[in-house]
Amino acid sequence: MSTVNLPLLPLGRGKDLSAERGVECLGELPAASDPGLVARARAAKAALGDRVFVLGHHYQRDEVIEFADVTGDSFKLARDAADRPDAEFIVFCGVHFMAESADILTGAGQRVVLPDLAAGCSMADMARLAQVEDAWDALADAGIQDAVVPVTYMNSSADIKAFCGRNGGVVCTSSNADVALEWAFEQKPDAKVLFLPDQHLGRNTAVLQMGIPLEECVVWDPRRPSGGLSPEQLRDARMILWRGHCSVHGRFTVDVVDELRARHPGINVLVHPECTHEVVLAADLVGSTEFIIKTIEAAEPGSAWAIGTELNLVQRLANAHPDKTIVFLDRNVCYCSTMNRIDLPHLVWAMESLVAGDVVNVIEVDPRTEAEAKVALQRMLDLPGRSQRD
Repeated sequence: MSTVNLPLLPLGRGKDLSAERGVECLGELPAASDPGLVARARAAKAALGDRVFVLGHHYQRDEVIEFADVTGDSFKLARDAADRPDAEFIVFCGVHFMAESADILTGAGQRVVLPDLAAGCSMADMARLAQVEDAWDALADAGIQDAVVPVTYMNSSADIKAFCGRNGGVVCTSSNADVALEWAFEQKPDAKVLFLPDQHLGRNTAVLQMGIPLEECVVWDPRRPSGGLSPEQLRDARMILWRGHCSVHGRFTVDVVDELRARHPGINVLVHPECTHEVVLAADLVGSTEFIIKTIEAAEPGSAWAIGTELNLVQRLANAHPDKTIVFLDRNVCYCSTMNRIDLPHLVWAMESLVAGDVVNVIEVDPRTEAEAKVALQRMLDLPGRSQRD
């Protein structure tokens, strides 16, 4: 089995274009304390006009969301970009894998810009292509590869989506993972699923939505020989879960849930399915980011909610709904550190560079990877039911 190393990179220095990690900023950023940043952002956006379309993920800072033409989850934003074929530049205020998806779905004449190339995703980096290919070979050695259908979460790199495309697999979102798994199990007799890269979404969907016994879910650890699993464990499993997780959603714990229930009787606990299985079991409601937003919007005035997802969004929901009590499901402040690298100085620098004719931080997926990733994405779009929602 080959070893995949992730060398340490000082923030803003060094290059690792194969990962959800950063490279040097190519120009001089305005100071974060510059009182004219908002005016500069407005002026740059006005100068670009319809040539630019700015996408803002729900987990972005408010100072960035202010300049977004649309907001949403990752795949929704990529589709929104595809619906604007006349926009020359797509400025994606999110993370690297999201910008890749936008590049895959937009036209050849459009260029996708990520304001800070250091804005990656730790979860996506937990499944590197060489590791997944090693695992695929090990599944062949165990005699089960022919029965395995790979399913990757949208929060994965383009080359992992392409791996699924060329190996009969599919992409899923947090709201259609159950539909994707149903499709996968229908593809082969006695089918098994290799679920990438978030073990928690895979486990929660399989056990709680599809009724698969917990003991039929095993975890593949890419850092251990044969994933740390015996041939018998692999043969007996229906779900082979990649050992990956979200560094934000993985922080929420059952003891905080219990503490909040004791302190606020009647509080509703609402969490994302990237949370651990134990936290999801302890919650009242579980669903995607869009589900969380819509649930709070529809909630009764005076109701109380503890929300287990990224803090920027929780704060935005609390500010937008002062008639409801909304608290964060953690004792500590915890933003998504990589998502927060897209700040106003980087956004201003990227847009002012475009105004000056300098197209910076272009995210471009190579043609072969794009074609194979599109196969897996199209399989998802062809699924029935909720496949159009992120």
